[in-house]
Amino acid sequence: MFIFLLLPLRLLPCCCIFLVEHLMKKSVLFVCYGNACRSIMAEALARHHWGEKLEVASAGVSALGYIPEETNNVLEEVGVSTEGLYSKDLSEMDIDGFHLILDLVLYPLEGMIPPTFTGKVIPWHVRDPFMEGLDSFRQTRNDIEWLVTEKLSEWLDGE
Repeated sequence: MFIFLLLPLRLLPCCCIFLVEHLMKKSVLFVCYGNACRSIMAEALARHHWGEKLEVASAGVSALGYIPEETNNVLEEVGVSTEGLYSKDLSEMDIDGFHLILDLVLYPLEGMIPPTFTGKVIPWHVRDPFMEGLDSFRQTRNDIEWLVTEKLSEWLDGE
């Protein structure tokens, strides 16, 4: 396999190109407190904007266990799919598999991330709209969309 990696992609068989692209694909884990608003929105928006170019997941420090209707509504308003989204706990995730963890709540994650994690943790606070109105959820969605479309590539390129 290592010999293939030295060849230009155009000279590789299709199956090898897929394997090389898969091995080179970056991955991001978005973390917030309940995995019900911010990190769920970030996961959905990143999938929407990045497509197959990026592996994306989300989790909560203490998962709420459900996604508020407002979260789904504000994503669907802008044509972002909510299919397959569910609230999950950080302890359920294989953290070592990610290149980047985006901490959207500024929670001290040190004790929750295994020492074998070799990626980067980026703290970036986003206001929590939980238990607030739709306008608050929309503002959070817009803040996260900016983060996903404007800032995320900087952090991935610096990886």
